[in-house]
Amino acid sequence: MLDRDGFRPNVGIVLLNQKNQVFWGKRIRTHSWQFPQGGIDRGETPEQAMIRELHEEIGLQREHVRIVARTRDWLRYEVPDRFIRRDSRGFYKGQKQIWFLLQLVGHDWDLNLRATSHPEFDAWRWNDYWVPLDAVVEFKREVYVTALTELSRFLPRNEHRNRFLRQGIRPLDMEQTCVNMPDASFEIPPGATHDSPPPSGQQHA
Repeated sequence: MLDRDGFRPNVGIVLLNQKNQVFWGKRIRTHSWQFPQGGIDRGETPEQAMIRELHEEIGLQREHVRIVARTRDWLRYEVPDRFIRRDSRGFYKGQKQIWFLLQLVGHDWDLNLRATSHPEFDAWRWNDYWVPLDAVVEFKREVYVTALTELSRFLPRNEHRNRFLRQGIRPLDMEQTCVNMPDASFEIPPGATHDSPPPSGQQHA
């Protein structure tokens, strides 16, 4: 299904965990990483297509996520001729996308890359929100930047930060408190000093 300008309607999905990290999937049998995305079928709304693609590509159901926001307008990218089938050249130009920002309310183990017989990804990981776009195929990068920028103002607040602020504890106070507390039960709030670097993003096959 193409519009009059040769663009296929499509949805993109930015899935957050509770740390505001994003799901980053490796396309099957390639070295390219990307967000889940897929076409809108005839008769579907963008939201209906998003829910279907969410299950088909990463195995999640509607109850596993909360819809946080979506882009206001269509975002378009053109596909170079070398990536287009010969019989589609001349009238197919690329994709126009509505992007959704979702938050996972289920668990990591609810994710399933083999939910269908035609998997899109063969590995995944959680990554910082501003993902390194050099791993994305070049013609999609501008749309990724636009979508991430528009959706970034809707990012949920960090609950750990809010909890400490409600208690009136500043990061410096926490460093002093940490000296007198057992290590096992203590969490460093965002912004506090810590000797060891944060853990790197998880990767799953």
